[in-house]
Amino acid sequence: MMGSFSVGLFVNRFGRRNSMLMANVLAFIAAVFMGFSKMAYSFEMLIIGRFIIGLYCGLTTGFVPMYVGEVAPTSLRGALGTLHQLGVVVGILIAQIFGLEPIMGNDSLWPLLLGCIFVPAIIQSAALPFCPESPRFLLINRNEEDKAKSVLKKLRGTTDVTSDLQEMKEESRQMMREKKVTILELFRSPLYRQPIFIAIVLQLSQQLSGINAVFYYSTAIFEKAQVQQPIYATIGAGIVNTAFTVVSLFVVERAGRRTLHLIGLGGMAACAILMTIALVLLDSVPGMPYLSIVAIFGFVAFFEVGPGPIPWFIVAELFSQGPRPAAIAVAGLSNWTSNFIVGMGFQYVEKLCGAYVFVIFTILLIIFFIFTFFKVPETKGRTFDEIASDFRQGGETNTDKQASPEEFHSLGDSQV
Repeated sequence: MMGSFSVGLFVNRFGRRNSMLMANVLAFIAAVFMGFSKMAYSFEMLIIGRFIIGLYCGLTTGFVPMYVGEVAPTSLRGALGTLHQLGVVVGILIAQIFGLEPIMGNDSLWPLLLGCIFVPAIIQSAALPFCPESPRFLLINRNEEDKAKSVLKKLRGTTDVTSDLQEMKEESRQMMREKKVTILELFRSPLYRQPIFIAIVLQLSQQLSGINAVFYYSTAIFEKAQVQQPIYATIGAGIVNTAFTVVSLFVVERAGRRTLHLIGLGGMAACAILMTIALVLLDSVPGMPYLSIVAIFGFVAFFEVGPGPIPWFIVAELFSQGPRPAAIAVAGLSNWTSNFIVGMGFQYVEKLCGAYVFVIFTILLIIFFIFTFFKVPETKGRTFDEIASDFRQGGETNTDKQASPEEFHSLGDSQV
């Protein structure tokens, strides 16, 4: 929570790429504290290490979607933004596998398991110097047009980047007419109030959907469903998680963000109902353990279709360059706060509600579905300035916006 709220302090001062590079220092420090905690007989070192890696996670979940969104061409922004979530779920799957008792989840090797976070930090530290800085940051924040133009040519693979430069210059001119946007200003100004509300609710829809309840307590849920070797069923859920993130990667630019988010929320609500039925009838009806497995796998699959990847990168699309860092900080804080609430509270709510605990998530999913349907605009194929302009004109959504002849012509028959 603290890390995500600090995103804006770094990205405007040091740039997007350099902020990501600097954050790796936290990963190295955390690896040392956690990796040597057993050797030092110090649980305090373990707690400190977990705190530091928490700061790192909060920062990077703000830095990465922002950077990717700013370097990606408009036509690929959603697909490349989904790669962030793919990295997250691949990391979860690797952690689940290495956390198995025969591998590293045992009394002797657990410090190495926690300390090996230095490996991806080394890879990122070696790779990032070869990555360009965000051209939007160079032009709009630093007023370095020549550098921005050079980076754009490298990123787009063409010498003609006039349209990209014009779009950024228009956004820069719009920024000049706005005063500096602080976090408080996001809530005070009618201009930003609607998009920041949408950003916060989308983050809540990700975490309060129940997905972390499934992952934090999936082994216990599978045990309750009388599954043999529940830890392997949990890893199966991790594989489904990864596979459907790849599916989202390929369809997000075709179907659109709003559509996929609606499909994901609706599918999760249906699976939550199935899960409740399976858990209630577990002891009285044969075959219910298998229904619970299908429901959990379906729940995870629908999550990665929409609510998993989309809230991370759509926040960067809803705001122009000026308010974007503050908006991502607020959205990240909302995400990690709700994550914390679910992680700390689910076990107690589950004891209170028993098999009916997923009814709570079903109700929340329906609320988020209704909100998305009526309030969330489609951002596919639209520039940052076009999206921001809609909010400036009164929050026009995709359902109100008519397609241009070019946009209509580019649609597939099924979408028409």
